[in-house]
Amino acid sequence: MASFSEREQAFENKFKHDAELRFKIIMRRNKLVGLWAAGLLGHTGDKAEEYAKSAVESDFEKPGHDDVIAKLMADFQAAKQEMSEHRLLKQMEEMLDEAQRQITAE
Repeated sequence: MASFSEREQAFENKFKHDAELRFKIIMRRNKLVGLWAAGLLGHTGDKAEEYAKSAVESDFEKPGHDDVIAKLMADFQAAKQEMSEHRLLKQMEEMLDEAQRQITAE
């Protein structure tokens, strides 16, 4: 029975680790997308960093990435910056790959 209990604990630890890793990757993706969007909106330096932080924070409103998309699309529209949801989703996909590379390299 001890081996079953040990395997169960190992599985739970792996699940927890994987969930934490996924969370870090998603947050890094949101920051990268926020920095990308900030550049398109004309923000630089500290203002770009603040904007990226607001993109990360927007992801805590609802499950999934729809809240991030809604925030960025609203900001692009307010700035009269042309952006399609499809282009934004494609950029988020690319940034997810980059975020995964960055986090796993740490």
